Amino acid sequence: MGGRRPATRAVQARLFESASNGLMAILLHPYLPSKIYRLRLPARETPNRMLSQLRLRPRGRALRGLCAPALLAAALASGCGSDPVTNPDQTPPTQVTETFEETLTVNGAISHAFVVQTAGTVTSTLTALDPPEAFLKAEESWVGMSLGTWNGLVCTVGTPTLANDKTAVGVTLTGSATATGNYCVRVYDVGKLKQPIAFQLTITHF
Repeated sequence: MGGRRPATRAVQARLFESASNGLMAILLHPYLPSKIYRLRLPARETPNRMLSQLRLRPRGRALRGLCAPALLAAALASGCGSDPVTNPDQTPPTQVTETFEETLTVNGAISHAFVVQTAGTVTSTLTALDPPEAFLKAEESWVGMSLGTWNGLVCTVGTPTLANDKTAVGVTLTGSATATGNYCVRVYDVGKLKQPIAFQLTITHF
């Protein structure tokens, strides 16, 4: 015990001397082994974690979402090549021309039915009205004409109405048949006749 006191006083003297010289004494205390388990290691930095999620996952979903329509469009258009796919056995639809002649009476109406085999454009042209004296006024030489569907008894004009109440010779009505079926053209007096008149129609369809 007597030998330790001079050593302690020597350490205190050195510390005092260091403090008096402007130096601060720092004592380092090592961690005890029993307290190491309480330490928390710093979290590992993952600066690219969120970047990789935003970059890879949504991109994968986007590619999967766009892949199917792109392949479908390619298959419908031209497959994997740039040349369009053609069917050598497919023949273009044939246009049919029909001529219809009848006599229209005063305040009367006449319908003509025809069958459309392929959807497409339908036209009806008034090609003749005879005699010209059948009209009340020479300057009002016209009749009414409409296109519609035929149910076996009546020519029904759809909506919007495809009709012209001032159809003179040379006037054409044009419609579009959306499917195969029975269609019709109707010619009627619009109050301009004073006697029966003969007329002629030219109808084209597919």
